[in-house]
Amino acid sequence: MSHSTPYAHNFIRVAAATPRVRVADPAANMAETLALARACDAEGAALVVFPELGLSGYAIDDLLFQDALLDRVEAAIGEIARDSVGLAAMLIVGAPLRWGDRLFNCAVAIKDGRVLGVTPKTFLPNYREFYEKRHFASGAGLSGETIRIAGADAPFGTDLIFAADSARDFVVHVEICEDLWAPEQPSIAGALAGAKVLVNVSASPSNIGKARHRDMLCAVQSSRCIAAYVFSAAGPGESTTDLAWDGQAVIYENGERLAASERYPTQSQYCLADVDLDLLRQERMRLSTFRDAQAMSGATFRTIAFPFTPPKQALALARPLARYPFVPDDPGQLDSDCFEAYSIQVRGLTQRLEATGSKHAVIGVSGGLDSTQALIVAAQAMDTLKLPRANILAFTLPGFATSAGTKANAEALSKALGATFEEIDIRPAAKQLLADMNHPFAKGEPVHDITFENVQAGLRTDYLFRLANQRGGLVVGTGDLSELALGWCTYGVGDHMSHYNVNAGAPKTLIQHLIRWNARRETFGASASEVLLRILDTEISPELVPAGADGVTQSTEATIGPYALHDFFLHYTLRGLHPAKIAYLAECAWSDATTGAWPEGLAEADKRAFSRNEIVRWLGEFARRFFGTSQFKRSAVPNGPKLSPGGALSPRGDWRAPSDASAKAWLEAIAKLR
Repeated sequence: MSHSTPYAHNFIRVAAATPRVRVADPAANMAETLALARACDAEGAALVVFPELGLSGYAIDDLLFQDALLDRVEAAIGEIARDSVGLAAMLIVGAPLRWGDRLFNCAVAIKDGRVLGVTPKTFLPNYREFYEKRHFASGAGLSGETIRIAGADAPFGTDLIFAADSARDFVVHVEICEDLWAPEQPSIAGALAGAKVLVNVSASPSNIGKARHRDMLCAVQSSRCIAAYVFSAAGPGESTTDLAWDGQAVIYENGERLAASERYPTQSQYCLADVDLDLLRQERMRLSTFRDAQAMSGATFRTIAFPFTPPKQALALARPLARYPFVPDDPGQLDSDCFEAYSIQVRGLTQRLEATGSKHAVIGVSGGLDSTQALIVAAQAMDTLKLPRANILAFTLPGFATSAGTKANAEALSKALGATFEEIDIRPAAKQLLADMNHPFAKGEPVHDITFENVQAGLRTDYLFRLANQRGGLVVGTGDLSELALGWCTYGVGDHMSHYNVNAGAPKTLIQHLIRWNARRETFGASASEVLLRILDTEISPELVPAGADGVTQSTEATIGPYALHDFFLHYTLRGLHPAKIAYLAECAWSDATTGAWPEGLAEADKRAFSRNEIVRWLGEFARRFFGTSQFKRSAVPNGPKLSPGGALSPRGDWRAPSDASAKAWLEAIAKLR
């Protein structure tokens, strides 16, 4: 299978279809169902879900008791089964079916010429516009039974889950409309039994606010069950004697909406999306409450195997995929997330200042992104504590490669915020230390090795700690989550260490937007915002090595790679995904700069694309650093608040790993991609 198709990476394409119904005309409804099934199959769908009682029509009242109609429904199921041969997709259709002396509202699973099983509705609404108990019996407690349908016996009951024979984790549970509204949804038991794709065949007439309610329920159920939730409601053609129907179809995955159809369509329609089964499996493995619920669940299910062969055609990934996983594309969500992240940082620092009794925050300001964010967090913390901003002791500590521009920005921002600003030139101390070490630079040789760099980084932090001792302050850390992931920090007495690190949970790509967010809101006034925007336009550099003869200055991203890619890799690595899948997702997200959404305010120069070779190259660098050389630094990080549900790297929280582990497995997997 091609590396470039979603099915090669354990995605499953699911569809929610809404056919145009003809009231009480099973033959016409069968034809429309098959037409939609073929259309979805042509797009590579593995599962197609249709509405409740779609073969008869939902709002047909006492016509449900007519044997002529019920006979034609059963015949239609047989015809759909015969015509399903050759389709890759499993079909879930809604139908009224007789069993014994009772009538049931059923969902019928069909694949490759046979009915796999029939699930009756458990919870029958009998209030407001619904009077299902007039016609149907509940399927509650029905298990281990069979039903004669399409010329053969098929499993019948509420104890069915359907598992593909050749696709890991493609396991389906079916419930019907009101089952989702009940206090105890059948799909919870199905999920605990292993189903990762939960299906709801629904009718659900429309009224004001109903769509929001359905959306909420589907989102919550997919999140609670760590599953995909595929919902299809009745649409055009349904009887409007007393009700109207909007044909809402939605697909959710672990609380996130992947796809939605147009509401109030006039013709048949469908929406589809690729569900990430690996992501669901990984999340379930991590969530101890889910495992406990599985152990305590008393429900038993029959697993019905069905044949599945992934589609052969080339397929583009069909799901939302953010280039910046830590930074939403939606402006409203970005604004909300920036408020939340900034507030968490401020709350963390105010609590630490109060707990330690410290009145002063000591910060090394460089004019770069990270120290800028720490500085504005400290300013807000002082305002919150009703302390003067002069209690922020902002020190710039120029070294051998500090540029005039960054130094000027550090000073201008500190003064605009009202912080106490001081400068300490570390070059004399650095020269003395290098001389004491007999380093070649002290003899005039242009040797700019790691020792030369870390002497400067270490001295800066050493000064800050001693200044905190002297002034009764607390050293506020500036190093961010991305740097910690890559080990791009000087261990111990260096930018690795502080008394409290407000940026510990903030990836570099988010910090850029947090600064822009405050600049646009003019949180600290127009003059401060002007400086913040200048800082955002500055090249990311540690400024430890002087520019060469060609005038080229030290660039962080030229050395370790683009932070945009590294933050993408980090997000999916923390979810345990295989390197091949991470590379595939990165290529889907980053191969074409002209498609997809970009976060609001991003500079045009940052709207770039990366080739497959670039992605694989930098993924290798990320894996080498993350798994192979940097864990010892993460094992000894200072306290700092977690910001994103995507995770943090504190050894006391989301990420715990040995410092001497081998990166071989990941690097070998990446080598194959080359």
